[in-house]
Amino acid sequence: MAETRATTGTGEPASRPRKSSWKYIGPGIVVAATGVGAGDLVATLIAGSKFGYTLMWAAVIGCVVKISLAEAAGRWHLATGRTLFDGWRSLGPWTTVYFAVYVVLWGFIYGATAMSSSALPIVALFPDGPGLKFWAIVTGLIGLAFVWFNRYAVFEKVMTVLIGIMFVVVVYVAARVVPDVGASFAGLLPVLPDGSLLYTLGLIGGVGGTITMAAYGYWVNAKGWSNSSWMKVMRLDNRVAYITTGVFVVAMLIVGAELLHASQVALTSGDRGLIDLGKVLEDRFGAGTAKLFLVGFFATSFSSLIGVWHGVSLMFADFVERFRAPAAEGAKTEAHEGADVAERRQRSLPFRAYLLWLTFPPMTLLWLDEPFGLVIAYGVLGAFFMPFLALTLLWLLNSSRTPGEWRNGWVSNGMLALSGLLFIVLCVQQVRELPW
Repeated sequence: MAETRATTGTGEPASRPRKSSWKYIGPGIVVAATGVGAGDLVATLIAGSKFGYTLMWAAVIGCVVKISLAEAAGRWHLATGRTLFDGWRSLGPWTTVYFAVYVVLWGFIYGATAMSSSALPIVALFPDGPGLKFWAIVTGLIGLAFVWFNRYAVFEKVMTVLIGIMFVVVVYVAARVVPDVGASFAGLLPVLPDGSLLYTLGLIGGVGGTITMAAYGYWVNAKGWSNSSWMKVMRLDNRVAYITTGVFVVAMLIVGAELLHASQVALTSGDRGLIDLGKVLEDRFGAGTAKLFLVGFFATSFSSLIGVWHGVSLMFADFVERFRAPAAEGAKTEAHEGADVAERRQRSLPFRAYLLWLTFPPMTLLWLDEPFGLVIAYGVLGAFFMPFLALTLLWLLNSSRTPGEWRNGWVSNGMLALSGLLFIVLCVQQVRELPW
């Protein structure tokens, strides 16, 4: 009997499905390391310090939401053979305008934020050395050189080392504070203490929820996964990413609940809150634990820096490539996105131009207060990105643009709709809190 062969969205035969295996894991590690930044960990710490273990359930739901979103992005790339920006472009020119403004403005401010965040733990470790601005510039230049001269395989290995350091340090610190196992399990019951709604929404929608989720499909292709035969592998990889993220969230909630909640220690918001935590750890457990924590802080921040330098630059290179191509040719361009296409993009002028944009112009913000209007515009665009991602994926994966076999089922539709609603609420709240 003749063998029936599956086809991809482009009509070409897909190879036999690969078995999901740990040996293939990679892009998920990259997205987890990139998505969890220092500011995310501080937000989780503050939630733990205010409400103890009560919001543990929100952290778990947040992981499920992120798994659904990243799976949808990866499924689009593998099922259709097209990139996410190619899909956005098919929805109309408004997506191109939005992304163009967003990626330029976001990159300008994020570059300064990422460099400062990576410099903070270095300054804390070497207080007698050069100041914050010097180390911020150094980390930015190292990130630029690393991404410029290395291919995805090396990039993935370094990200794996960094997330390994993050994992060991965060879990070690959580173990040192001796978690209350009974209270942590009790926190899995959905409860909303007074004044906790915004913290709850932030836990569900915040940690690991950035433009890096959209970059996941590009890393999937860079790994060499180029068609639907890799779908099971991608789904395992994605689950590993957000289970790892969940471990970070739970560990930091434990630290916040045990170390800060009882003693009512207040942290500075943003990345500097981790410096406050380092001082608390030194007082409680000694200088060795505090220094180890600062090393983990650096791994957290620097992995986000090089992850964005690589992943968003790939997205920008794709954006320029699609923008130049006539609309009718958009779907035909690079029918199967794979490692060779990603490598070509990484050598392209748009990729390297965006790398330079992330690195050098933001250095000016290290000396200047961020212009008021720029902060407002950045905040508004940033707040709208996650609803944009969730709702456009919902649109794309229910349309004829996706092969019938890989369109959304009721579970995927429910999770993406829930994600979209959640991020709209967070968007409204974030816009309301801007310094208008």
